Amino acid sequence: MDYREMAGNRVSLLGYGCMRFPTDDAGNIDEARAEALLLRAYEAGINYFDTAWPYHSGKSEPFVGKVMSKLPRDSFYLATKLPIWAIDSLDKAREIFDTQLEHLHSEYVDYYLLHALDEEKWEKCLKLGIVDFLVEQKRLGRIRKLGFSFHAPYAVFKRIIDHRRWDFCQIQLNYMDTEHQAGLQGLAYAEAKGIPCVIMEPVKGGTLASLPEYASAPLKAAAPQSSIASWAFRYLAGFDNVRVILSGMSSEEQLEDNLGTFSPYIPLSDHEKVALDEAIAALKSRPNNGCTRCKYCMPCASGVEIPRIFSIWNEYQRYQNDAMAAKDYKDIPPYGRAQCCIRCGKCEAACPQKIKIRDELKAIASMPWAQA
Repeated sequence: MDYREMAGNRVSLLGYGCMRFPTDDAGNIDEARAEALLLRAYEAGINYFDTAWPYHSGKSEPFVGKVMSKLPRDSFYLATKLPIWAIDSLDKAREIFDTQLEHLHSEYVDYYLLHALDEEKWEKCLKLGIVDFLVEQKRLGRIRKLGFSFHAPYAVFKRIIDHRRWDFCQIQLNYMDTEHQAGLQGLAYAEAKGIPCVIMEPVKGGTLASLPEYASAPLKAAAPQSSIASWAFRYLAGFDNVRVILSGMSSEEQLEDNLGTFSPYIPLSDHEKVALDEAIAALKSRPNNGCTRCKYCMPCASGVEIPRIFSIWNEYQRYQNDAMAAKDYKDIPPYGRAQCCIRCGKCEAACPQKIKIRDELKAIASMPWAQA
């Protein structure tokens, strides 16, 4: 396993994102499989584990805390996040933070983040004095490193970065989203300020782990034995200020493939960089609404299965296969289809990708394959 320095700690370049554990038929964490995945990751050298208050409907933190409490506390790093959207007072922030420590079976959090900051959430943090509160928790030793995760335009990112000397920050970045949100510009600015970065969505919600033939062909020709997902990770690892790359590994196959990519990490060759540029150009020539299936838009007030519908929509845009789209769409219960959207707009307010969800659903509902 490759390691890099982040805020004075030696962290694994591959971090375990605890947002997409395997689940059972009822949608609950499959605890036996998920625990085996976490322990296998730990044994293979992963020492950075990232969870959050809302992941798995609030069950990720307690589960991760229970599993990791079986291991020496000083042998790994836990990261979790303060859900700014759920806070209306400083007392509420204190209550949630104290509960998170209980969830994690720990007296401290190694890497603590203000979660999914945008302009509105940042203003709330300043208004309520949340940053000062967390700085005090750091002084008390209950937080070891303080940072933030980010989902907004670059100008907001720069404003937040300039506010104080953060220990680290977390941004969304992959080879298809280099100008989205903070992007490469934000990565470079953070580096100029001496702030290391954790990367989320490296494979764009799984989209870059399985490419269509027209896009994967140059990659397969350049490195026939490499998985498609490995290209996304190796691209990001090529930046010095990328210190941890998070992967929400939900299967044994994903974990083993990623371990192979980072044990050790091998930089892209010049020939491979050309091949990746070809794949990127091919992908950018096809439309895509950018949904990463993060599920921040869920639950929908009227029951619309937004991420599932967008997955079908993006596949249709990419392949133009009416029969496949019709089959997949028919599998969605009638009450969960695009036609049921009441255009309330709550989903758009929560979407990190700023997708115009209502307009997209309207377009989908009008497609011939969506009429069955």
